[in-house]
Amino acid sequence: MLALILLAMLAGSMVFCALTMAAGMLYRAVRPSPPASYPPISILKPLAGVEEGLEENLRTFFEQAYPAFEILFAVRDPADPAAAMVERLRARFPGVPARLMITGEPSYPNAKVYSLERMLAEARFDLVVMSDSDTRVTPEFLSTLAAEFANPGVGLVTCPYRAVAGRSFWSVLEAIGLNTEFLSGVLVARMIDGMKFALGPTIAARRELLARIGAFGAMKNYLAEDFVMGKLAAKSGAGVILSSYVIEHRIGAQPFAANLKHRLRWCRSTRRSRPWGYVGQLFTNPLPLALALLAARPDWWPVVAAAAALRALAGWTTVEHVLRDRYTRRRWFLVPLQDLVQFAVWAGGFFGNTILWRGRKYYLLADGRFELLR
Repeated sequence: MLALILLAMLAGSMVFCALTMAAGMLYRAVRPSPPASYPPISILKPLAGVEEGLEENLRTFFEQAYPAFEILFAVRDPADPAAAMVERLRARFPGVPARLMITGEPSYPNAKVYSLERMLAEARFDLVVMSDSDTRVTPEFLSTLAAEFANPGVGLVTCPYRAVAGRSFWSVLEAIGLNTEFLSGVLVARMIDGMKFALGPTIAARRELLARIGAFGAMKNYLAEDFVMGKLAAKSGAGVILSSYVIEHRIGAQPFAANLKHRLRWCRSTRRSRPWGYVGQLFTNPLPLALALLAARPDWWPVVAAAAALRALAGWTTVEHVLRDRYTRRRWFLVPLQDLVQFAVWAGGFFGNTILWRGRKYYLLADGRFELLR
């Protein structure tokens, strides 16, 4: 009976791998035409401290080949070393309108949303790009977004990302998982049900849409504000699309303990935000199920081999055809280990309702909101 249950779950996971391959091909088939006009864009950048590669990340936004844009930065404290880095970049790129805001301590749990709210109030333009500090882009980034917003029905665009790790083995594993497994879920959801969510590192939206969904006040008490923003946008009837532009997401160089806490925070947040979707992640990773089935029934090894092959093909679709990811391609031999680690972290995400975020402890409520404990 156990072997049959495992076989059924593995079959579901193999179907998911096949769907990933189809979804990846569909994604690559959609490319926007060059925009007829270039609307001015406001870029909002919340900052908190200096992480590895921050100055290079920020520099790429100053180097946009775009006729009219501004960049707003926000830090809580003027003594934050990120503030000095912003001032150096402003001096280096005097032709780019850039401002630095000092926000003080947030008045509600989500500090990132508080910074975005403060910056939006000062932003001059109607097209707004919200981008994390750990993202890196090329000069055509804004032009691609402008082409996608040329469709008046599009209200929100969210960018897929290619994860790049720092000098840490555990961050390397996490990047491989993001590039071969996490993106699969995004692509399959897009193919089956459309985009009804957004991805945190970079989101662009029309100011009118943000006002219609309650702006940042509707997200201030949620940890997964990106998911909530995309959900509210889709519910309002606005078009939500997955951008054709792939950003780089620099995930840093966390040691084992810090990386584990970071992953558990993400898993617990996902479980609270979309519980059934979190359960469904069981099917995004066939290798642990295949090994369990092999242990129960060694004579069923052909099924296990087929599952492993499908996992490899699905991962290769995201790495090669969607992300054009040379980083993961060179570390392909680590995919099985990452799959096992991620399965263990996923299982651990079912337990516990507290998270650590930027040195503070929070409690996650059942509806995805969170509260500061200390």
